[in-house]
Amino acid sequence: MRVLRYLARRTMATDDSNCKLESFVTHNKKILGAGLNYMDIIKSRNLPIPEEPILFLKPSTSLIQEGQNIIIPKAFSKVAHEVELACVIGKRCKNVSKRSAMQFVGGYCLALDMTAQCSLQVARSKGMPWSLGKGFDTSTPVSRLFPPDEVQDPHKLELWLKVNGNIRQTGNTADMIFKIPDIIEYASRHMTLEPYAIILTGPPGGADPVAPGDIILCGMGDLVEMKFEVKAEWD
Repeated sequence: MRVLRYLARRTMATDDSNCKLESFVTHNKKILGAGLNYMDIIKSRNLPIPEEPILFLKPSTSLIQEGQNIIIPKAFSKVAHEVELACVIGKRCKNVSKRSAMQFVGGYCLALDMTAQCSLQVARSKGMPWSLGKGFDTSTPVSRLFPPDEVQDPHKLELWLKVNGNIRQTGNTADMIFKIPDIIEYASRHMTLEPYAIILTGPPGGADPVAPGDIILCGMGDLVEMKFEVKAEWD
């Protein structure tokens, strides 16, 4: 009986040894984003510290990589940049504990969570979902994948972003309210996480609007830089 109870509590996971995680953009089916996850944002908006991670979903059609452009949809008047660390799930899991969460991380990447602030402002005021303001095409630019052994500590990484050569955002993942194990534990309690799933861990403060013609250059520690041009939908 004791063995059966142990098996019932055990984290659900599969080996997934055939996964080629470097193709995470092609095979992705789920993007989870963490909102309000840096203390500087909480303090600047005079908000209470969240008791649990605030999560939202983005579609896989929002993903792009270098060589592609960020396209501002006609429907939006105010789209802002948000630079952040992302992790990519390497093994299928459900009901993961914080203690075991990191073993399900298959790698990391630098990400932008492009956000239609005009849409989110209306959604927040009416208690509506963030989907349209977060999930438009090209709203999730990402870098290449970094294996876990290339990232000494994902919670001690400098993040920065420039627009047209001018610094806009700086921060450190040490300032995240909810760390990666917290987010994985919370998310997997509510939904299965599969290989190639991307978890955006949230941006530091300084997210400002961009305009067509802008060049975004951003980086994560000394690991990676990536560059994207912003264009309007009608260009």
